Amino acid sequence: MGVSENTTGLILAVASNAFIGSSFILKKKGLKRAGASGTRAGVGGYTYLLEPLWWVGMVTMILGEVANFVAYVYAPAVLVTPLGALSIIISAILAHFMLNERLPRMGVLGCVSCIVGSVVIVLHAPQEQPLNSVEEVWNLATQPAFLIYVAATISTVLALVLHFEPRFGQTNMLVYLGICSLMGSITVVSIKAIGIAIKLTLDGINQIAYPQTWLFLTVAAICVVTQLNYLNKALDTYNAAVVSPVYYVMFTTLTIVASAIMFKDWKGQDASSIASEICGFITVLTGTIILHSTRDQEPPPSRGTVTWYVRGDSFKNLEGEHLLNIHESEER
Repeated sequence: MGVSENTTGLILAVASNAFIGSSFILKKKGLKRAGASGTRAGVGGYTYLLEPLWWVGMVTMILGEVANFVAYVYAPAVLVTPLGALSIIISAILAHFMLNERLPRMGVLGCVSCIVGSVVIVLHAPQEQPLNSVEEVWNLATQPAFLIYVAATISTVLALVLHFEPRFGQTNMLVYLGICSLMGSITVVSIKAIGIAIKLTLDGINQIAYPQTWLFLTVAAICVVTQLNYLNKALDTYNAAVVSPVYYVMFTTLTIVASAIMFKDWKGQDASSIASEICGFITVLTGTIILHSTRDQEPPPSRGTVTWYVRGDSFKNLEGEHLLNIHESEER
């Protein structure tokens, strides 16, 4: 007996999140190495592009995203999306052993709350209707309600990039992660359209000739590049054990909102499903607040220390704000 499509999607989703969770740590280590020898990504540097370990993390993330993409072809989103919590657990464990990043007990509680709330939301999210062509997706994407969502998303991203990032990017990780998550919600819609086009084309119904297919591909590429850029800044500035769950929560929430608006699957939901979604949102918000309050922002890089010795009985030390300290050793 062959493996069912749901089982195939489940295996791909688990492998995907293992790759993605590992990629956070590999890229983080690469960013730290690059920051030690050049300008940090958190302040606009791009020296990480010359760091091999960052590229290993990048390739690992791409493999994970490809596996996740294929998983959505074989299994429904209600099965695949909650498994994104695995990447949080993997990245937190690896951050503890490889990056020496400590997550407080309250942070662990916040992480668990985020995972539980996100799973509840996804499990009770509206079911999507099957789509049979890229044109059907395009018709849904050009509905007034979704166009308003896209316009609001682009406006918010521009405000975050132009106004909030220069002022609060180094002190509030929600600026970077907000940009990633908002763009990610548009990415999912585009990726879904591309997946439908590929699957139909492989089934003998050519979708490559439709201009909508290439438009969705272009939008997805722009959104992915933007996500990666600001995700790098978030990882370079904040604790990876906190960035991962908060990014997961925001991305999952905004993706559900975007899907509900575009596909209108929220019609016909019963009261129990709506109540469960509300409880899930409250749990997620609680966990996010706990995580944000216990986040461990990394200290800025040292400005360097200059030390010189005089006759072996005293030394002078110049560091920090260029303050000069003279320490006299005790006479023997």
